[in-house]
Amino acid sequence: MASNVLVEADNGRGGAEEASLYGFEEIRVSHRFDSNAWLSSFQSRLHSSRPRSRQSLPRNPTAFPGFDFGPGYRSCHGKFSNFQRSGSFQSLFSSFDFSEWWKRKPWTSWNVIGFFSRQEQHQQLQLHQIVKGKAGGVWYWKRMRILVVITALVGCVCLMNWLLLSRLQHTVISPRDGFVNRNSSSVRVKWNKFGKGKRTHGIRYARMMALAAHALVEGEDKPEPNDLWEEPQLANFSWIPCAHQRNREPSEGNNGYILVSANGGINQQRIAVCNAVAVARLLNSTLVLPNFLQSGVWRDKSQFGDIYQEKHFINYLKPDIRIVKKLPVELRSLDLEAIGSLVTDDDIMKEAKPVFFLENILPILHQNGVVHLFGFGHRLAFDPIPFQLQRLRCRCNFHALQFIPKIQQTGALLIQRIRQYIPSQGSLDTNLVGPFVEEPNLKGQMDFSVKNSRYLALHMRFEIDMVAHSLCDFGGGEKEKKELEAFRKNHFPALAHREKTHKLPSAAALRSEGQCPLTPEEAVLMFAALGFSRKTRIYVAGAQIYGGKSSLAALTVLYPNLVTKEDLLSSSEIEPFKNFSSQLAALDFIACAAADAFSMTDSGSQLSSLVSGYRIYFGDGRMPTIRPNKRRLANIFLKNSTIEWKMFEKRVRKAVKQTKQAHERPVARSVYRHPRCKECMCTRD
Repeated sequence: MASNVLVEADNGRGGAEEASLYGFEEIRVSHRFDSNAWLSSFQSRLHSSRPRSRQSLPRNPTAFPGFDFGPGYRSCHGKFSNFQRSGSFQSLFSSFDFSEWWKRKPWTSWNVIGFFSRQEQHQQLQLHQIVKGKAGGVWYWKRMRILVVITALVGCVCLMNWLLLSRLQHTVISPRDGFVNRNSSSVRVKWNKFGKGKRTHGIRYARMMALAAHALVEGEDKPEPNDLWEEPQLANFSWIPCAHQRNREPSEGNNGYILVSANGGINQQRIAVCNAVAVARLLNSTLVLPNFLQSGVWRDKSQFGDIYQEKHFINYLKPDIRIVKKLPVELRSLDLEAIGSLVTDDDIMKEAKPVFFLENILPILHQNGVVHLFGFGHRLAFDPIPFQLQRLRCRCNFHALQFIPKIQQTGALLIQRIRQYIPSQGSLDTNLVGPFVEEPNLKGQMDFSVKNSRYLALHMRFEIDMVAHSLCDFGGGEKEKKELEAFRKNHFPALAHREKTHKLPSAAALRSEGQCPLTPEEAVLMFAALGFSRKTRIYVAGAQIYGGKSSLAALTVLYPNLVTKEDLLSSSEIEPFKNFSSQLAALDFIACAAADAFSMTDSGSQLSSLVSGYRIYFGDGRMPTIRPNKRRLANIFLKNSTIEWKMFEKRVRKAVKQTKQAHERPVARSVYRHPRCKECMCTRD
């Protein structure tokens, strides 16, 4: 239909002039109107089955806003509605006044122009919508292609992760027949069971574990960092042990007898024994072989003679103090508490100076001839202490306390199997396992060129007592929370009461401050970041780790040569030590002290402290110890969801390097942990 149409009104030339002004073609319409012809045409169209075109006049005048058809049309429209209801043409046209309607001249040029202009705008709008729809379709398919590409990339990454983990899971530990067996799939089975089974605490670092797996696989053929198995600073080689040297007359022990009952585990008891030796020398008294109290946590009935060689202990310290196995008969029947000779740890301040014992304990010895130090432990300060008294403490710890032959022999067997029958580490092994270092396949000198024999020992301080006492959250949910609360109630009632009556720091605050023990996941991530190869032999020390084997399952996938004493010893070899936690801890002490590198997870642990000091004293500056700063590591692990592996490596190595160096003993610090001091060690000329 032509759009340039002009209908000239009959009343003048205004409409035509306006139309010509806008360039429309004129079409003249006669004034005369044949109503009969129009009615015939209308009736024929009304009875026609063909639908009316869009160009036909609308049934509703409101469809053309601004186009007034006049009252006649409005009347007709009302009649037409009546016609629809009645079906009578007569009712439709009986009152329709065509002349009145025509006089109003609705067909002016501007009305027609406006009508067709709106028709054109409507068509353009429809065309715009069609074009927009096509453009939207193109955009939709482009977006779909982008999503398909992204999905494919994610699938490739997941496939790569699966392949890398599959490669890692092809290794299994066979400790008594050699460490690596690449054709076995038992580790994969363990991993699958771990993933499907119930775990005591949750996996907190899934992303970091995957990144560590990538790094370990990619670094299989790369050399480890040069300083990984070395203690920093060559100046440390100038220190040598000299606590065995004496230049004082022996003590006669004339001021009565000292009984000592030591509490705690084997390591706390070891410290208590050496402190008691120093106090006996200070007071010129005779020491009775210490008695070990049974711990409510460890529940071990082992006594001094079940762990240490009594004869060697007495004879080695004979030039220093007098030691007897039992009290004289005349003193055994005394009620020590009644006569005032019972002194508990509550009666002695922690880190008491020598003058305290001279003023408070010596008078009791003079009066009653005997004193019982009950629960004795960290009750003697480290400074200020006379030089020879401090040296005596070192002599007791590093020379006088030797494990019994049963423990030494089994400890030697542990070292032998971890090193795969490589020669021993010289004086360190000799002091640990005594004559059993001469056993076949153990005899030999220090040989650091045999790198395949090296192993890393880890003291995983993650027993339930440590976990419960920390008040931290380890991802085990409500079950873990209830279990640890019950343990605190039974074993740490004071802490449980304080937890209910005081507002204690939240688990998140404790973790951010580095107050939580490192989990097995955090420990193995630290090793991967430091650069330890996936083939590294790792000995895990510790009692029953919280969570059991499920806690270590993920670690053995990353480090398949990870073993415990239970893995290395047969059931018959470990049977004599079952139900004796202190003796089992002694085996861990030997394996950790003899390791080429040792890592602790809790710097406050007594075993870690004693092992670290033992390695410094006998290690000749070649036995590095990793002492992680838990607060710095906590800040790094808090970013586990975003930090990249290279940055993680850099920050962990920096944090560990700052604490790896063994410095000279600071003032008031333990000589058992920091023996690098003039009282315990000497410098080479």
